[in-house]
Amino acid sequence: MAAVPRLNGVIKAFEEGQPAFISFSPSEIGTLQAIAAAPYDGMVFEMEHVPYDIWQVRNNLAHILDRRRIAEAGSIAPPVAPMIRIPPNGSEMNQWIAKQVLDAGVYGIVWPHISTVAEARNAVSACRYPRPQGAPYYDPPGCRGDAPIAAARYWGLSQQDYYARADVWPLNPQGEILCIIMIEEMRGVENLPDILAQVPGIGAVIIGEGDLSQDLGVPRQYDHPAVHTAVERILEACHKYNVPCGMPHANVGRVEDLLKRGFRLLMTAPERSFNALNTARRLSGRA
Repeated sequence: MAAVPRLNGVIKAFEEGQPAFISFSPSEIGTLQAIAAAPYDGMVFEMEHVPYDIWQVRNNLAHILDRRRIAEAGSIAPPVAPMIRIPPNGSEMNQWIAKQVLDAGVYGIVWPHISTVAEARNAVSACRYPRPQGAPYYDPPGCRGDAPIAAARYWGLSQQDYYARADVWPLNPQGEILCIIMIEEMRGVENLPDILAQVPGIGAVIIGEGDLSQDLGVPRQYDHPAVHTAVERILEACHKYNVPCGMPHANVGRVEDLLKRGFRLLMTAPERSFNALNTARRLSGRA
């Protein structure tokens, strides 16, 4: 185990005190592979607003494999860690979808519309295998079913090594799975301090600006004072509990401000030119 490097590049950036850069990825193969070849830390297969298809997830994972880059790096860590945004809202608590995508081999799950402590606990629990009460990192108790063969093979680990690494970070420092929650309603904004105080295992919080602005009655008016105030409340809670805060729509005109304000997870648009990504890396000193 000691010889296995950090596999999840987003976690690696966080541990090194750096902002991490990711992008939502469409299933179109050319764009998918272009994102996988860019200097991102991670990519998120988008399946909240497109049809959920576990076979497409498996195809996507296969298409982004680049054996030459892996061989040149001398590491089994994927150059860009694949994750997925799943369809159900937090209140639906669909653990079976989390189980399917983790068994396919993804390194993290983005959970939309998390607004309560119970929903957040369910999200973390769904990303974890069960363990005996009293074992290290027991809470929140895991409920993921046991079927590691495909995921362990995709990660390049034995099944026992996969079990040791297939846990949520930062709750388990050895974990390679990111449980990322999205705050997208004012109810979630109000409850976020309790969520972060009571639910260990949340790897990052992403602000769902679009839905948040809808909930505030000012759809897509991201500069509206009400939206700005809600965003600052989320960012403040994340800073207080030292949980990376993420922002989508991190275009070229926004990345400098976002970095200065302390956002640690920037989601740039899924484009092939990567202007926002390159600008963000330069401004953060990671170019």
